[in-house]
Amino acid sequence: MFSVIDVRRWARVLPSVAAGMALAGCNLIEFSPNDHRVPEEFTNLTEKNLARLAAKPLAPGDTLRFIFTGDSQQFYDEAEALVASANQQLGISFLVVAGDISDFGLAREMQWVDEKLRRLTVPYVTVIGNHDLVGNGRPTYQHIFGAFNYSFVYGNTKFIMVDTNGREYNFDGTAPDMAWLRPQLANADGARRKVVISHVPPTNDDFDPALRLPYVQALRETPGLVFEMNGHNHSYSITQPYNDGVTYVNSDAFSERHYMVVTVWGDKQFRIKRVKF
Repeated sequence: MFSVIDVRRWARVLPSVAAGMALAGCNLIEFSPNDHRVPEEFTNLTEKNLARLAAKPLAPGDTLRFIFTGDSQQFYDEAEALVASANQQLGISFLVVAGDISDFGLAREMQWVDEKLRRLTVPYVTVIGNHDLVGNGRPTYQHIFGAFNYSFVYGNTKFIMVDTNGREYNFDGTAPDMAWLRPQLANADGARRKVVISHVPPTNDDFDPALRLPYVQALRETPGLVFEMNGHNHSYSITQPYNDGVTYVNSDAFSERHYMVVTVWGDKQFRIKRVKF
């Protein structure tokens, strides 16, 4: 049984698919929904956006402000409204999308979302979501965005972006990649504090249950950790579910027409404002 949102998504996708099939019937093009080839301007987007960010450095000691949101999927009208609102925010350095950029792991979906987000006045970065891994999503996300696991330092903050979509790997112990993550948590790379961002939170059933405790313990033992941030749940929350002093921040989906403005300063001080658009 389809939900209202399911029907809405298919209503947006089907005209493009039908058009592709019609053209194929006329022998004009051959269309494959799994083809991840896109124009060069839509490739290596993480690297390109990080280069834009590096070109506008934040002085050490300055307060950092960024926008946090998640699960853009096929909410294209909402993406336009979000961009218009975000561009009105003052002092923002960049925007983070916490995964599920696409709905079906299709290159066309990721390209459409990028076409909306590149209208931002600031760069944006992403972390991979479970929907981005379905079908041919793995090579598609790598081609369009880049690595599943990566980190960068901006101002006094090290951002650690990690793939936690355990169910999409059949809970085989590879996501999150703890061998990659532990050294990232241990090394500040010259930063004063750290922020970890992933898609699936460890409290969710889609997180690999065998890795939940190692992941939570690793965060608990990380010096200078401000918080851990997620998408996936499509709902806003700020909690400490393990009562260990580690704060977990969950974002609204684009469909909920809210995002967070996150302000970070000092050693671990932060303020989060939820903005309706």
